Amino acid sequence: MEPYRKRRKKLMSEINVVPYIDVMLVLLVIFMITAPLLTQGVQVDLPQAAARAVEARDRETLVVTVDRAGRYYLDDRRIAPDELEKKAAAILRLRPQTPVLIRGDRGANYGAVVQAMTLLQAAGAPSVGLITETPKSK
Repeated sequence: MEPYRKRRKKLMSEINVVPYIDVMLVLLVIFMITAPLLTQGVQVDLPQAAARAVEARDRETLVVTVDRAGRYYLDDRRIAPDELEKKAAAILRLRPQTPVLIRGDRGANYGAVVQAMTLLQAAGAPSVGLITETPKSK
């Protein structure tokens, strides 16, 4: 009888990358399809004004949109005026230095934009800016 010998298996030293490539291609297709959907927002016709750009300073900005019908949107989601004040107050409590801006449609009622400014100041915003478009050169 021959003595029992253990055979050592040779370790495989190469990695099969084909499954990783398949996963990467699937992720690429998913991101190509979803990326345009993420950039959609509330369509407003902004007034034109010659104003300088606001400094971003790598901070998130709280943007409230007022559409032509006078409806309010926070982060492109429709919101009631009382909820706008509550949510803005919660955000400003967590991040008091957050810049607050309003995107008001050119055809929006002036009172709706002023009411949004009043709600934001009641929520604790130290200042509220207005977003405009730069005039197109002729």
